[in-house]
Amino acid sequence: MSSSDRLLFNRQESVHRILGGGLFADVILWRDKTVTMAILIITLASWVMFEKSDYTLLTYVSNVLLLLLTILFLWAKSAQILNRPTPPIPHLQLSEETVNEVATIIRDRTNTLLSVSHDIALGKDPKMFAKVAAYLVVVSVIGSLTDFRTLCYTSVIVVLTVPVAYERYEAYVDSSLIKGNVKLKKLYIRFDEEFIKKVKKWILEKNKLS
Repeated sequence: MSSSDRLLFNRQESVHRILGGGLFADVILWRDKTVTMAILIITLASWVMFEKSDYTLLTYVSNVLLLLLTILFLWAKSAQILNRPTPPIPHLQLSEETVNEVATIIRDRTNTLLSVSHDIALGKDPKMFAKVAAYLVVVSVIGSLTDFRTLCYTSVIVVLTVPVAYERYEAYVDSSLIKGNVKLKKLYIRFDEEFIKKVKKWILEKNKLS
């Protein structure tokens, strides 16, 4: 058995590469721990705050920006009057490389989604249709159990924990899932032989009698 056969879906690329590489993958896989930890702390803090108060996201963002701009404005004005240094505000600007990385990831994921949707709509991929339908049912069930805000926070936590945990225990997880997949295939073959084929045979016999 080759090394690729021991990997889930017989993939050839690393988890980092599958996630697109670059800044996005570094954040998801904790390669840039400062940014990842900041996102995690902000997510948890905002969830606690919104759950314990009557604030909405729009109200909170507006108030924070208003407070921040007021402080900076008064600081700058007082610095001019007192001949003091102005607020040390860095000149923030997105680099072309970062924008291109994000745009490439969004484009690739969108094109994949559109291609899959096109095949499903034309009935070309029944298996994918079944998978997508199952995913939508799961999403519907999850949506009925929680609100959108909590779902968003939970999704962020999952995105920042599951991929890095999978990368760390990749060999064990892939081996377990592959063994489980083999067992499921055996169960399906047994089910097909003991039930589906009998049903088909019974239907054919009924048709002949009629």
